[in-house]
Amino acid sequence: MADDLRVNNWLVIPAGELRERFSRSSGPGGQSVNTTDSRVELSFDIARSPSLPERERNRALSRLETRLADGVLTVAAETERSQLMNRDAARARLAAVLKEAIAPPPPPRVPTKPTRGARERRLADKRRRGQTKRDRRYDAGEH
Repeated sequence: MADDLRVNNWLVIPAGELRERFSRSSGPGGQSVNTTDSRVELSFDIARSPSLPERERNRALSRLETRLADGVLTVAAETERSQLMNRDAARARLAAVLKEAIAPPPPPRVPTKPTRGARERRLADKRRRGQTKRDRRYDAGEH
């Protein structure tokens, strides 16, 4: 369970469904950048994962369709110098993306009508503004 990825309070992705790839980073690290594989690419196959319920899988596939390659979501992290910190950052990023993708849609807005008092206040403000504009007009017959 130590390497399993907890997305939210009910979804845990087993470590066996995650694929990690390491490569050389272009980020900070000086000369050691050329010798250590500190960049981490973490992949998760959403389309074929048995740990995702069907409804959440469909929701994630539709919301992330521009980020997926053949149903696989990949995130990369290379901002830190150490591979371990980049690995933690990639796992956190993948969990955040999945949590947002499987979240239920917000409840639909219930349309409401303005109250009678609100309508009366709006019309009174319109009359007051119109009177202000009429008061500013210059009438050539007055002078």
